[in-house]
Amino acid sequence: AFDMYQMTCAHRSLPLGALIRITNLRNHRSVVVRVNDRGPMVPSRIVDVSYAAAKLLGFRGMTRVRLDLIDPSPTPEEVARLSWPAQTGR
Repeated sequence: AFDMYQMTCAHRSLPLGALIRITNLRNHRSVVVRVNDRGPMVPSRIVDVSYAAAKLLGFRGMTRVRLDLIDPSPTPEEVARLSWPAQTGR
């Protein structure tokens, strides 16, 4: 189930479970997220990030980002280690 407080994203073609680094090109903040869904449905977008990831990246709505593939098939232990709830004031 999707949890907006986890470090996750939706991407059309990257393998589910893949780890990617997303960098906000306006402020150069980066986070590592796990691809856990398909999307975005809007053709002009390349990725949808969770609320937690967007908050740590320092944006609301849309912004220009860079994606770097870290690991196309992480082990379950690697996924668990990166699936901690972000500090979002929840």
